[in-house]
Amino acid sequence: MGLRQGLGRKAHFVGTKIKSLRKRNHLTLEDLSVRCIQLDAEAGPSVSYLSMIENGKRTPSERLLNIIADIFQKDLTWFYDESLDDEAMDPAPVSSAVSGLPLEPGFLFSESLLQIAIPELLAQTGTTGRQFAHLLIRAHQESNRNRFPDLERAAESVGAKRFPMTVEDVFDIAASLGLKIQWFDRSPFKDKGETDKPLNTIVRSFFDAPDKIYLNRSLQDTPARLKFDLANHIAHKVLHDGDGARAPQISGGRVSGRRHDSDSSNVDAKDILFAWRDFECSYFAAALLAPKTPFRQFLAKHAYAINSGDKVELTKTLVMRRMPSVSPYPFWHYFDAYPPGNLRAVYRGNGIPLPWGNMSMISDPCQHWAVFRMLNTRSNQPSAQISVLRSGDDKRLYCCESIRSKDAAGNPHVLCAGIDLAPALKAQNIEPMETIEAIEKSCNDNGGSGPIPETARGQLESIGKILNIGWVAQGAEKDATIICPRSSGCPRDKHCLGKPNPKLKPQIDQIRESVLSSGGN
Repeated sequence: MGLRQGLGRKAHFVGTKIKSLRKRNHLTLEDLSVRCIQLDAEAGPSVSYLSMIENGKRTPSERLLNIIADIFQKDLTWFYDESLDDEAMDPAPVSSAVSGLPLEPGFLFSESLLQIAIPELLAQTGTTGRQFAHLLIRAHQESNRNRFPDLERAAESVGAKRFPMTVEDVFDIAASLGLKIQWFDRSPFKDKGETDKPLNTIVRSFFDAPDKIYLNRSLQDTPARLKFDLANHIAHKVLHDGDGARAPQISGGRVSGRRHDSDSSNVDAKDILFAWRDFECSYFAAALLAPKTPFRQFLAKHAYAINSGDKVELTKTLVMRRMPSVSPYPFWHYFDAYPPGNLRAVYRGNGIPLPWGNMSMISDPCQHWAVFRMLNTRSNQPSAQISVLRSGDDKRLYCCESIRSKDAAGNPHVLCAGIDLAPALKAQNIEPMETIEAIEKSCNDNGGSGPIPETARGQLESIGKILNIGWVAQGAEKDATIICPRSSGCPRDKHCLGKPNPKLKPQIDQIRESVLSSGGN
């Protein structure tokens, strides 16, 4: 009897520890089962068997325990000592993207005053209703961590979670919804837009109510884009009954540009509606082509490589935007950058400060961001980077993977997906600031970019294995770099723009302090 009680106690502690690790790292039972099977197909457990282990009803074999130890980067002996780690902290980082700011006096932000003031503000700043809507939509995405279950369920009801889908599969879905396809031929044309250099622009597709989809024949050359455009219009049929209130799908040109002289000076409600429907249909299309559970497993199998979609005819843009929606780890960001400095897409689920604004250009962007470096290369291979981001007294630690690509009109741009490493370090009871400062010191000792110290590199490699994101370890092998939102505020010991000018207080403040110090005389 005593032996059985001892075995039961042992199973209980092992199961409790495994469950704690799994939940701390935001994994479902299915996620952990899949990870185990990827490492050892023969010993990998089923979901039900894992559940019994966690509840103390089964004791894992040493072979299985070794697999789990490798996934969570623990020594085997840790599972057998009858002590539990202190509950690891896993707070969301402070984020201007997802947190509110108390505003006083509050009456100035009443609905009636905002309805009067916002159109005037947009008109005076040359901001279109479409741009303003995109800013609101981005805030909506970030506050929801880019996860919208209703749209996911709508897509799954149509696609039945099939993955991967062929072009023929998507055409079959369109036909089942009564949609008709019409092809047209149009080549790219030049549109100067907001830059001195004209951009190639192409109309890829558009919807004609109530049931016709027009597709540019050039899409046939790129099945990944063809599937996405078709899925995008399927979304319009499912979500809006194909009422036709949609903008054409375009690559290049002035899609998110500032207002031009020929544009209306008034806020156009139709532009705001189109912007919202662009978001809804785009999200639906991604969920249709990359349903959450199978795509999550696919990304895990390929260690979240940003170009992994090439294997299943999915665009890199779709893969990048889908990562934060399906990953167990919630602290993601992504950028889609066009030269010389225009962000066509931004997601800051972890509140990363922007390298430059997408409402206007700036003249002094920090050139050490991965997106800027990749804009100036000709390589089409993905590149990982570990970065210490300094913004005033705030210090962050990021890893990203960037890749240079071309849109459907042939314009070069850079896609970048990244994660905030601090919450992952905290989840393993590692103090992030110590790691950040060790890496920052190495960077400053080497002029702004330098090798990651051995202890910190080991921590990052371990985090990469736990998260199953391959480019974290790849980034840790390279020199880390210090980045900042603006070059004029460079925090490096060796300032990028030479010796920084001392910050002088405004003359008004100097007068005020002088008067106060003299007692008003």
